Amino acid sequence: MITGAPFSAELAPEMAALMQRIAREDGPQPDPTTLPPAEGRRLAAAGNRRWNVDLPEMAISREIAVPANEDLGTPAIACRLHVPPEARPGVIVFVHGGGFSFCSPETHERCARLLAVEAGLAVLLPDYRLAPEHPYPAGLTDVAATLRALPMLATAAGLPAEPLFLAGDSAGANLALAGLIHEMRADRPAPASGALLLYGNYDADFESPSFRFFAEGPGLTRAKMQRYWRFYVADRDMRGDALACPVFAEPAELAALPPLHLMAAAVDPLLSDTLALQSRLAAAGRNERAAIVPGVVHGFLQMTNDLPQAREAIAAAGRFVRHHS
Repeated sequence: MITGAPFSAELAPEMAALMQRIAREDGPQPDPTTLPPAEGRRLAAAGNRRWNVDLPEMAISREIAVPANEDLGTPAIACRLHVPPEARPGVIVFVHGGGFSFCSPETHERCARLLAVEAGLAVLLPDYRLAPEHPYPAGLTDVAATLRALPMLATAAGLPAEPLFLAGDSAGANLALAGLIHEMRADRPAPASGALLLYGNYDADFESPSFRFFAEGPGLTRAKMQRYWRFYVADRDMRGDALACPVFAEPAELAALPPLHLMAAAVDPLLSDTLALQSRLAAAGRNERAAIVPGVVHGFLQMTNDLPQAREAIAAAGRFVRHHS
Protein backbone atom coordinates (compact mmCIF):
# COMPACT_ATOMS: atom_id res chain seq x y z
CA MET A 1 0.00 0.00 0.00
CA ILE A 2 1.21 3.49 -0.86
CA THR A 3 0.68 6.01 1.93
CA GLY A 4 2.12 9.12 0.30
CA ALA A 5 4.95 10.59 -1.77
CA PRO A 6 7.33 9.75 -3.29
CA PHE A 7 5.26 8.38 -6.12
CA SER A 8 6.28 6.14 -9.00
CA ALA A 9 5.25 6.26 -12.64
CA GLU A 10 6.35 2.66 -13.19
CA LEU A 11 3.56 0.72 -14.86
CA ALA A 12 2.69 -2.90 -14.23
CA PRO A 13 3.69 -5.00 -17.27
CA GLU A 14 0.04 -5.71 -18.11
CA MET A 15 -0.81 -2.00 -17.92
CA ALA A 16 2.16 -0.97 -20.05
CA ALA A 17 1.33 -3.56 -22.71
CA LEU A 18 -2.31 -2.47 -22.80
CA MET A 19 -1.41 1.21 -23.20
CA GLN A 20 0.96 0.32 -26.05
CA ARG A 21 -1.81 -1.65 -27.72
CA ILE A 22 -4.23 1.27 -27.45
CA ALA A 23 -1.65 3.61 -28.95
CA ARG A 24 -1.15 1.23 -31.91
CA GLU A 25 -4.88 0.77 -32.49
CA ASP A 26 -5.94 4.41 -32.14
CA GLY A 27 -2.95 6.37 -33.32
CA PRO A 28 -2.72 10.09 -32.40
CA GLN A 29 -5.96 11.37 -30.86
CA PRO A 30 -7.05 14.88 -29.87
CA ASP A 31 -7.72 15.60 -26.22
CA PRO A 32 -11.53 15.38 -25.97
CA THR A 33 -11.63 18.18 -23.37
CA THR A 34 -10.35 20.62 -26.04
CA LEU A 35 -13.21 19.81 -28.44
CA PRO A 36 -16.82 21.03 -28.44
CA PRO A 37 -18.64 19.01 -25.74
CA ALA A 38 -20.72 16.86 -28.08
CA GLU A 39 -17.68 16.02 -30.19
CA GLY A 40 -15.57 15.28 -27.13
CA ARG A 41 -18.26 12.93 -25.82
CA ARG A 42 -18.38 11.07 -29.11
CA LEU A 43 -14.62 10.59 -28.97
CA ALA A 44 -14.74 9.43 -25.35
CA ALA A 45 -17.59 7.03 -26.11
CA ALA A 46 -15.68 5.58 -29.06
CA GLY A 47 -12.61 5.06 -26.91
CA ASN A 48 -14.65 3.18 -24.31
CA ARG A 49 -16.31 0.76 -26.75
CA ARG A 50 -13.31 -1.58 -26.68
CA TRP A 51 -13.93 -2.21 -22.97
CA ASN A 52 -17.61 -3.07 -23.30
CA VAL A 53 -17.45 -6.45 -25.00
CA ASP A 54 -18.08 -9.97 -23.65
CA LEU A 55 -20.57 -8.51 -21.21
CA PRO A 56 -21.49 -10.69 -18.21
CA GLU A 57 -24.98 -12.12 -18.57
CA MET A 58 -27.68 -10.47 -16.49
CA ALA A 59 -31.05 -11.78 -15.40
CA ILE A 60 -32.47 -8.33 -16.20
CA SER A 61 -31.01 -5.38 -18.10
CA ARG A 62 -33.41 -2.60 -18.89
CA GLU A 63 -34.04 1.12 -18.89
CA ILE A 64 -36.04 2.78 -16.14
CA ALA A 65 -36.57 6.45 -15.33
CA VAL A 66 -36.37 8.61 -12.23
CA PRO A 67 -39.31 11.02 -12.40
CA ALA A 68 -38.73 14.77 -12.34
CA ASN A 69 -38.30 16.11 -8.80
CA GLU A 70 -39.84 19.54 -8.27
CA ASP A 71 -38.15 20.05 -4.89
CA LEU A 72 -34.70 19.49 -6.38
CA GLY A 73 -35.47 21.07 -9.74
CA THR A 74 -34.36 17.96 -11.63
CA PRO A 75 -35.81 16.60 -14.88
CA ALA A 76 -36.66 12.97 -15.48
CA ILE A 77 -33.43 10.95 -15.41
CA ALA A 78 -32.94 7.87 -17.57
CA CYS A 79 -31.26 4.98 -15.73
CA ARG A 80 -29.94 1.57 -16.72
CA LEU A 81 -30.68 -1.34 -14.39
CA HIS A 82 -28.62 -4.55 -14.30
CA VAL A 83 -29.78 -7.45 -12.13
CA PRO A 84 -27.37 -10.39 -11.93
CA PRO A 85 -28.51 -14.02 -11.83
CA GLU A 86 -29.50 -15.12 -8.33
CA ALA A 87 -29.37 -11.56 -7.06
CA ARG A 88 -29.54 -11.00 -3.34
CA PRO A 89 -31.74 -8.24 -1.86
CA GLY A 90 -30.38 -4.76 -2.32
CA VAL A 91 -29.27 -2.19 -4.90
CA ILE A 92 -26.04 -0.38 -5.77
CA VAL A 93 -26.52 3.07 -7.33
CA PHE A 94 -23.43 3.46 -9.53
CA VAL A 95 -22.50 7.00 -10.63
CA HIS A 96 -20.24 6.81 -13.68
CA GLY A 97 -17.10 8.90 -14.06
CA GLY A 98 -15.99 11.05 -16.98
CA GLY A 99 -14.85 14.38 -15.57
CA PHE A 100 -18.44 15.52 -14.84
CA SER A 101 -18.70 16.03 -18.61
CA PHE A 102 -18.27 12.76 -20.52
CA CYS A 103 -19.30 9.09 -20.47
CA SER A 104 -22.61 7.44 -19.65
CA PRO A 105 -24.16 4.23 -18.31
CA GLU A 106 -23.27 2.70 -21.67
CA THR A 107 -19.54 3.48 -21.41
CA HIS A 108 -19.46 1.84 -17.96
CA GLU A 109 -21.66 -1.13 -18.75
CA ARG A 110 -19.15 -3.96 -18.40
CA CYS A 111 -17.74 -2.46 -15.20
CA ALA A 112 -21.25 -2.16 -13.74
CA ARG A 113 -22.29 -5.66 -14.79
CA LEU A 114 -19.16 -7.18 -13.30
CA LEU A 115 -19.75 -5.29 -10.05
CA ALA A 116 -23.31 -6.66 -10.01
CA VAL A 117 -21.97 -10.20 -10.35
CA GLU A 118 -19.26 -9.76 -7.71
CA ALA A 119 -21.57 -8.05 -5.22
CA GLY A 120 -24.62 -10.19 -6.02
CA LEU A 121 -26.78 -7.05 -6.11
CA ALA A 122 -28.68 -5.11 -8.74
CA VAL A 123 -26.79 -2.08 -10.09
CA LEU A 124 -28.57 1.08 -11.19
CA LEU A 125 -26.72 3.69 -13.29
CA PRO A 126 -28.30 7.16 -13.57
CA ASP A 127 -27.64 9.07 -16.79
CA TYR A 128 -27.13 12.34 -14.91
CA ARG A 129 -26.81 15.70 -16.63
CA LEU A 130 -23.32 16.63 -17.82
CA ALA A 131 -21.25 19.82 -17.74
CA PRO A 132 -20.57 22.27 -19.25
CA GLU A 133 -24.17 22.53 -20.48
CA HIS A 134 -25.31 21.53 -16.97
CA PRO A 135 -22.68 22.67 -14.47
CA TYR A 136 -22.64 22.20 -10.71
CA PRO A 137 -24.90 21.32 -8.99
CA ALA A 138 -26.91 19.65 -11.78
CA GLY A 139 -25.16 16.26 -11.67
CA LEU A 140 -25.25 16.28 -7.86
CA THR A 141 -28.98 17.01 -7.65
CA ASP A 142 -29.63 14.27 -10.23
CA VAL A 143 -27.85 11.82 -7.93
CA ALA A 144 -29.91 13.05 -4.98
CA ALA A 145 -33.11 12.68 -7.00
CA THR A 146 -32.13 9.11 -7.90
CA LEU A 147 -31.58 8.23 -4.25
CA ARG A 148 -34.93 9.71 -3.25
CA ALA A 149 -36.74 7.82 -6.02
CA LEU A 150 -35.05 4.49 -5.36
CA PRO A 151 -37.76 2.92 -3.16
CA MET A 152 -40.31 3.61 -5.89
CA LEU A 153 -37.99 2.40 -8.65
CA ALA A 154 -37.14 -0.78 -6.76
CA THR A 155 -40.80 -1.57 -6.16
CA ALA A 156 -41.59 -1.02 -9.83
CA ALA A 157 -38.75 -3.38 -10.79
CA GLY A 158 -39.79 -6.01 -8.24
CA LEU A 159 -36.60 -5.55 -6.20
CA PRO A 160 -35.97 -4.96 -2.50
CA ALA A 161 -34.50 -1.46 -2.11
CA GLU A 162 -32.34 -2.40 0.86
CA PRO A 163 -29.53 -2.76 1.61
CA LEU A 164 -28.63 0.30 -0.44
CA PHE A 165 -25.09 1.14 -1.52
CA LEU A 166 -23.78 4.13 -3.46
CA ALA A 167 -20.79 3.79 -5.78
CA GLY A 168 -18.86 5.97 -8.19
CA ASP A 169 -15.60 6.15 -10.07
CA SER A 170 -13.53 9.33 -10.58
CA ALA A 171 -15.96 12.27 -10.91
CA GLY A 172 -18.69 9.76 -10.10
CA ALA A 173 -17.04 9.14 -6.72
CA ASN A 174 -17.16 12.90 -6.09
CA LEU A 175 -20.87 12.94 -6.94
CA ALA A 176 -21.52 9.86 -4.82
CA LEU A 177 -19.80 11.26 -1.74
CA ALA A 178 -21.28 14.72 -2.28
CA GLY A 179 -24.68 13.05 -2.69
CA LEU A 180 -24.36 11.47 0.75
CA ILE A 181 -23.45 14.84 2.28
CA HIS A 182 -26.26 16.58 0.36
CA GLU A 183 -28.87 14.21 1.75
CA MET A 184 -27.50 14.46 5.30
CA ARG A 185 -27.68 18.25 5.11
CA ALA A 186 -31.27 17.97 3.89
CA ASP A 187 -32.12 15.63 6.82
CA ARG A 188 -32.99 12.93 4.33
CA PRO A 189 -32.19 9.23 4.72
CA ALA A 190 -29.09 8.33 2.71
CA PRO A 191 -27.59 4.94 1.83
CA ALA A 192 -26.73 3.45 5.22
CA SER A 193 -25.07 0.24 4.08
CA GLY A 194 -21.95 1.64 2.46
CA ALA A 195 -20.31 3.45 -0.43
CA LEU A 196 -17.67 2.45 -2.98
CA LEU A 197 -15.42 5.41 -3.79
CA LEU A 198 -13.15 4.43 -6.67
CA TYR A 199 -10.17 6.63 -7.66
CA GLY A 200 -12.26 9.65 -6.77
CA ASN A 201 -11.76 13.35 -7.44
CA TYR A 202 -12.66 15.04 -4.16
CA ASP A 203 -10.86 18.39 -4.52
CA ALA A 204 -9.74 20.89 -7.16
CA ASP A 205 -6.20 21.19 -5.78
CA PHE A 206 -3.98 20.97 -8.85
CA GLU A 207 -0.86 21.47 -6.73
CA SER A 208 -1.31 18.32 -4.66
CA PRO A 209 1.72 15.99 -4.56
CA SER A 210 0.27 13.56 -7.10
CA PHE A 211 -0.95 16.32 -9.42
CA ARG A 212 2.58 17.71 -9.49
CA PHE A 213 4.20 14.30 -9.98
CA PHE A 214 1.78 13.01 -12.65
CA ALA A 215 1.03 16.38 -14.28
CA GLU A 216 1.76 14.95 -17.74
CA GLY A 217 0.37 11.47 -17.09
CA PRO A 218 0.69 8.72 -18.15
CA GLY A 219 -3.04 8.66 -18.79
CA LEU A 220 -4.93 11.46 -17.09
CA THR A 221 -3.16 14.83 -16.96
CA ARG A 222 -3.39 17.93 -14.82
CA ALA A 223 -4.42 20.10 -17.79
CA LYS A 224 -7.29 17.78 -18.60
CA MET A 225 -8.54 17.84 -15.00
CA GLN A 226 -8.31 21.64 -14.93
CA ARG A 227 -10.56 21.78 -17.99
CA TYR A 228 -13.01 19.34 -16.43
CA TRP A 229 -13.28 21.56 -13.36
CA ARG A 230 -13.79 24.66 -15.49
CA PHE A 231 -16.67 22.80 -17.12
CA TYR A 232 -18.20 21.70 -13.80
CA VAL A 233 -17.47 24.52 -11.31
CA ALA A 234 -15.99 27.52 -13.08
CA ASP A 235 -16.37 29.76 -10.01
CA ARG A 236 -13.33 28.95 -7.85
CA ASP A 237 -15.04 30.32 -4.73
CA MET A 238 -17.76 27.67 -5.06
CA ARG A 239 -15.14 24.90 -4.95
CA GLY A 240 -14.75 25.43 -1.20
CA ASP A 241 -18.17 23.91 -0.57
CA ALA A 242 -18.15 20.23 0.39
CA LEU A 243 -20.94 19.60 -2.11
CA ALA A 244 -18.47 20.52 -4.87
CA CYS A 245 -15.27 19.26 -3.20
CA PRO A 246 -16.30 16.65 -0.61
CA VAL A 247 -12.87 16.59 1.06
CA PHE A 248 -14.04 19.79 2.80
CA ALA A 249 -16.94 18.09 4.60
CA GLU A 250 -17.20 18.89 8.29
CA PRO A 251 -15.73 16.32 10.70
CA ALA A 252 -19.21 15.51 12.00
CA GLU A 253 -20.41 14.89 8.44
CA LEU A 254 -17.47 12.60 7.72
CA ALA A 255 -18.02 10.74 10.99
CA ALA A 256 -21.67 10.15 10.08
CA LEU A 257 -20.97 8.59 6.69
CA PRO A 258 -21.73 4.89 6.14
CA PRO A 259 -18.84 2.39 5.76
CA LEU A 260 -16.59 3.41 2.88
CA HIS A 261 -14.50 1.38 0.47
CA LEU A 262 -11.69 3.64 -0.78
CA MET A 263 -9.65 2.58 -3.81
CA ALA A 264 -7.14 4.52 -5.90
CA ALA A 265 -4.75 3.92 -8.77
CA ALA A 266 -1.06 4.38 -7.96
CA VAL A 267 -0.17 6.10 -11.28
CA ASP A 268 -2.81 8.81 -11.16
CA PRO A 269 -2.89 12.59 -10.62
CA LEU A 270 -5.90 11.98 -8.35
CA LEU A 271 -4.07 9.69 -5.93
CA SER A 272 -3.56 12.53 -3.43
CA ASP A 273 -7.32 13.14 -3.42
CA THR A 274 -7.92 9.70 -1.95
CA LEU A 275 -5.02 10.05 0.48
CA ALA A 276 -6.33 13.44 1.63
CA LEU A 277 -9.82 12.02 2.11
CA GLN A 278 -8.38 9.10 4.08
CA SER A 279 -6.55 11.57 6.32
CA ARG A 280 -9.70 13.66 6.87
CA LEU A 281 -11.69 10.55 7.73
CA ALA A 282 -9.03 9.49 10.23
CA ALA A 283 -9.14 12.93 11.87
CA ALA A 284 -12.91 12.45 12.21
CA GLY A 285 -12.33 9.21 14.13
CA ARG A 286 -12.75 6.70 11.31
CA ASN A 287 -10.37 3.95 10.27
CA GLU A 288 -10.79 3.49 6.50
CA ARG A 289 -7.56 2.60 4.74
CA ALA A 290 -7.39 3.18 1.00
CA ALA A 291 -6.48 0.26 -1.25
CA ILE A 292 -3.90 1.64 -3.70
CA VAL A 293 -3.55 -0.55 -6.78
CA PRO A 294 0.11 -0.43 -7.93
CA GLY A 295 1.22 0.09 -11.52
CA VAL A 296 -2.14 1.14 -13.00
CA VAL A 297 -3.46 4.43 -14.38
CA HIS A 298 -6.64 6.37 -13.78
CA GLY A 299 -9.68 4.70 -15.32
CA PHE A 300 -8.24 1.18 -15.17
CA LEU A 301 -11.53 -0.28 -13.90
CA GLN A 302 -12.87 0.05 -17.43
CA MET A 303 -10.32 -2.55 -18.56
CA THR A 304 -11.64 -5.70 -16.85
CA ASN A 305 -11.46 -7.76 -20.06
CA ASP A 306 -7.73 -7.16 -20.38
CA LEU A 307 -6.33 -6.22 -16.98
CA PRO A 308 -6.22 -8.64 -14.03
CA GLN A 309 -5.75 -5.74 -11.62
CA ALA A 310 -9.11 -4.33 -12.74
CA ARG A 311 -10.88 -7.65 -12.21
CA GLU A 312 -9.40 -8.01 -8.72
CA ALA A 313 -10.33 -4.43 -7.81
CA ILE A 314 -13.95 -5.06 -8.80
CA ALA A 315 -13.88 -8.33 -6.87
CA ALA A 316 -12.61 -6.45 -3.79
CA ALA A 317 -15.46 -3.95 -4.13
CA GLY A 318 -17.90 -6.86 -4.37
CA ARG A 319 -16.44 -8.40 -1.20
CA PHE A 320 -16.95 -5.10 0.62
CA VAL A 321 -20.60 -5.04 -0.43
CA ARG A 322 -21.17 -8.65 0.61
CA HIS A 323 -19.53 -8.00 3.98
CA HIS A 324 -21.79 -5.03 4.67
CA SER A 325 -25.07 -6.53 3.40
